[in-house]
Amino acid sequence: MGLRYKITFLIGLGILFSCQSTSREEKSFEIVEESNDEFFIVPGEDELLDSLKVKSGKVLISYSDCFECHKLDQDATGPSFSDIARRYPSNQTYIEFLARKVINGGSGTWGTPVMRAHPSLSQIDAEEMVIYILSLDIK
Repeated sequence: MGLRYKITFLIGLGILFSCQSTSREEKSFEIVEESNDEFFIVPGEDELLDSLKVKSGKVLISYSDCFECHKLDQDATGPSFSDIARRYPSNQTYIEFLARKVINGGSGTWGTPVMRAHPSLSQIDAEEMVIYILSLDIK
């Protein structure tokens, strides 16, 4: 009878501690869920941006339909250019990636809005537009 009591006691302690850890996990889950609005920044090194490409990108954007969905420093249908610049490092890898996204369109990165495709843009023009956008990051 002593052994059975000890086993029952240990099982009871195990259940008690497992319940306590579950409630801790639930609390930490609730905290994570509440802070889900955190701004996600892609890690990576910045490179110097060519000032001529920045100027050219600014001109290309001013003649494009970009401002139908984006604003410089506030959200609209799409994210603001300054938020895009804060999220992505200004290096060739991300310049090429984002330029392809401008050309091909996409979704999911910023929530529900869908980035419509711009297939008439050349890769070079799209890259210069992205370079201008990434130049807007004030660190």
